[in-house]
Amino acid sequence: MAFIIETSYFLLIFLIFCVAKLMHERIINQRLTKSRQAPPPPGPVPWPIVGCVPEMLRSESPFRWILSWMKEMDTNIACFRLGNVHVIPVTCPKIALEFLRKQDAVFASRPLSIASHTFSGGYKTAILSPYGESWKKMKKVLASEVLSLSRHQWLHDKRAEEADNLVRYIYNQSKNSGSVNVRMACCHFCTNVVRRMMFNRRYFAENILDDGAPTFREEEHVNALFTTINYLYAFCISDYLPYLVGLDLDGHEKIIKDANKTILKYHDPIIRERMRKWRENDRGMFRDENELKRIEPQDLLDVLISLRDAEGMPLLTQEEITAQTWEIMIATIDNPANAAEWALAEMINNPEILDKAVEELDRVVGKERLVQEQDIPHLNYIKACAREAFRLHPVAVFNVPHLSLSDTVVAGYHIPKGSHVLLSRTGLGRNPKVWDRPLEFRPERHLANDDDGSMHQCSPKEVVLTEPDLRFISFGTGRRGCIGTTLGTTLTVVLLARMVQGFSWLKPPGISKINLVASETKLQSAVKPVVACAKPRLPRHLYP
Repeated sequence: MAFIIETSYFLLIFLIFCVAKLMHERIINQRLTKSRQAPPPPGPVPWPIVGCVPEMLRSESPFRWILSWMKEMDTNIACFRLGNVHVIPVTCPKIALEFLRKQDAVFASRPLSIASHTFSGGYKTAILSPYGESWKKMKKVLASEVLSLSRHQWLHDKRAEEADNLVRYIYNQSKNSGSVNVRMACCHFCTNVVRRMMFNRRYFAENILDDGAPTFREEEHVNALFTTINYLYAFCISDYLPYLVGLDLDGHEKIIKDANKTILKYHDPIIRERMRKWRENDRGMFRDENELKRIEPQDLLDVLISLRDAEGMPLLTQEEITAQTWEIMIATIDNPANAAEWALAEMINNPEILDKAVEELDRVVGKERLVQEQDIPHLNYIKACAREAFRLHPVAVFNVPHLSLSDTVVAGYHIPKGSHVLLSRTGLGRNPKVWDRPLEFRPERHLANDDDGSMHQCSPKEVVLTEPDLRFISFGTGRRGCIGTTLGTTLTVVLLARMVQGFSWLKPPGISKINLVASETKLQSAVKPVVACAKPRLPRHLYP
């Protein structure tokens, strides 16, 4: 009797399994059939084999060529075939949300490229790695050990010290020449912060006269980091026509190789020496008066080196640490520096906006102390200016691309497996169907009490820099979204607030308006760095 019951039980389980499998296969087949029936997004007619690569090469700026074609065809989604790769640009928030919210799992990977492979050490990092175990491992490390709230608080003093150095640097520049290179101040502040958090140092050489200014080593390091950002996904021809790898027809491969060599020149000696010290101290332990004590990490490099797996062995290899160190830096420096430079330039060109920001800082912080991180929740107008800079002047034309892991249908269009999906930062942030007067810099549109007819507003409680509805992109969203929004917000707001609070800013003599024309050839920044006159506006003792 028991045998019959057990047999019946197993037959029932088997039957349920078979039915479930058939239903699953039916759903998959329906999706495939639907995908085949759906048309592809509109796009130019591709050439055989090479696709639209000839048009891309003829254009001085491929990403602007793509957006110009979309604007001319009045479409919010398109398909450009480059070699055998389908590149899908998107400028509509609703469609963007369908990609990264409704079908996030399908687009959770990254495309392969020469630049991403080089800079990530062969895909050993969290941002650039394709979907897989390496990505899961490094994302967990970043979320739990590097960018957690407790780690953010632990690193507070290092950020505060660099915020003081920023004020000192601008003060010295204004005193010496009367004018300040705002881009240099913003870029070096962000890089100094992350260098301090990562390596516990702001200079690569010892015994430097610390007047707040970078030496040639730091300038070379910063230039190399921003070069990697510019060329990371810059439509390198050999990424779409792999048989051309090594010929370097567009010159990208040499630029990528040289930038990576420069970064490793500064990072490798520090990482190797630090790992040697930890190994010599018996996995982070040392003896003090015959008592075994643990070495306390002093920075993020110590944290990465000290991580252990379940067997007590190092969790990360030297190659993983080197690659992730670079990625943390480039992910940290670009957005805050770009937003602060553009925001300040717009505020100088519009003195009434600058006056409102100064009034808020004087009301919230006063003139007897410098603005601190704890003031950020109360600086809604400063954050509104930063949000508007993210919207109107994004750090890149497109977001980091997503790779489709299977055929699917989005917005009624067939998206083939292996497609590169590019959310257009400029297309989303300047979409006239979403934003009223999209080419104007109007921070008030991000405030709840805005009564000037803007189409979207934030929460009345507190303005935040994140934008989950993808009406513009400040920090990424979804499975491959930015997990460092707290750090990014902190750097952006403190940088902009310190500059506005500490100094009165004016256009240089003889200039009626600061040039805000974006570069046609680079993925971010204005044609020329913003240069403005700065005059201290606080008591002398507040300038370190």
